[in-house]
Amino acid sequence: MTAPPPLSTLELATGMVLGVRDGDPLPAPEGFTAAQALERAMLPALRRAPCLVSFSGGRDSAAVLATATAVARREGLVDPIPATNVFPHAPGADETDWQERVVRHLGLREWLRIEHGDELDLIGPYAQRVLRRHGVLWPFNLHFHLPLLDAAAGGSLLTGVGGDELFGAATRHRVAALLRGHERPRPRDLLGVGLALAPRPIRRCVIARRRRLTLPWLRPAARAAASAALADWSVSQPRGLAARLGFTLRARYIASGTAGMSLLAADHDVLLAHPLLSPELWAAVARDAAPLGFAGRTEGMRRLFGEVLPEEVCNRASKANFNEAFWTERTRAFVRRWDGRGVPEQWVEPAALAEHWSRERPAANSFSLLQSVWLASADRLEQPLDRIPA
Repeated sequence: MTAPPPLSTLELATGMVLGVRDGDPLPAPEGFTAAQALERAMLPALRRAPCLVSFSGGRDSAAVLATATAVARREGLVDPIPATNVFPHAPGADETDWQERVVRHLGLREWLRIEHGDELDLIGPYAQRVLRRHGVLWPFNLHFHLPLLDAAAGGSLLTGVGGDELFGAATRHRVAALLRGHERPRPRDLLGVGLALAPRPIRRCVIARRRRLTLPWLRPAARAAASAALADWSVSQPRGLAARLGFTLRARYIASGTAGMSLLAADHDVLLAHPLLSPELWAAVARDAAPLGFAGRTEGMRRLFGEVLPEEVCNRASKANFNEAFWTERTRAFVRRWDGRGVPEQWVEPAALAEHWSRERPAANSFSLLQSVWLASADRLEQPLDRIPA
């Protein structure tokens, strides 16, 4: 197990881990389908009971739960257990209807639902367990899985991590389709094609100017540096489907997030698996969706999971937002007492950050900063340990 590298001060300030790791391209497909690759990635976890599935009700976690259930029954294994964090006081996180549709469709008898008030706040008792033991990890919400890891101790946990990245990279890019003659050009395509064919330095400058970060707490130097890094990421992405998938899979933020989750799983003796990040799955998708990729996320869901999920789940476009569960009165009380210290001031303007944190819905890009500030503060010493779940 490799520990994630500490966040740089710029990454902490922006809430983003940028860049791509060195590594090999996607492995060559080994003759099995995408569905078979996915099954191979989850079998070790299914064989180590209890096998829980982190199940929010979104398309990715539903796909993993449905596939895992089908595999377990075919192999004569115990059904996986959907495990769900429930937030009665955070309406934006409510996925009850979608969750029930999937569980009912699969005929699962056991479903672990853990109800929370403010326990999963950014500096709540679960987050404190992570911060005290491992420091600030990225992303800020890794503690979301602690209640599920507690329940899975000694067993295994499957997640839907990686679905957004897989389908995002495997979705057809219009410019690539135009350049290969698979789409009829429209007048508005002229600028996009022209930019795609421009020299890389020009593309970088244009993209950095168009997509300049506007996070209000950043100093100008931070905005410029982060915007340049985002532009580098954008211009470095290959057009070809397989190369694009391999590039995305090597993103540093994926490695950082999965390494952080592995630390938490090791604390619980849990076998952790992210089957949607299986390189063999990505290689099979690159082959099966060639030459340009899926027409969209829904087509990809239908082709990969249409046999195990209801049509309406494959088609859904909505998505829950859990920020209400992370930014509660517990955090608001802390930021009201904050004196402006503890941030990387070469990148962050403390007064602007304080003003932003006074808003009802601050940007999630600032949440890692909040945890870092709390960890460096005296407040953490005042938190009674008996309020922190074991």
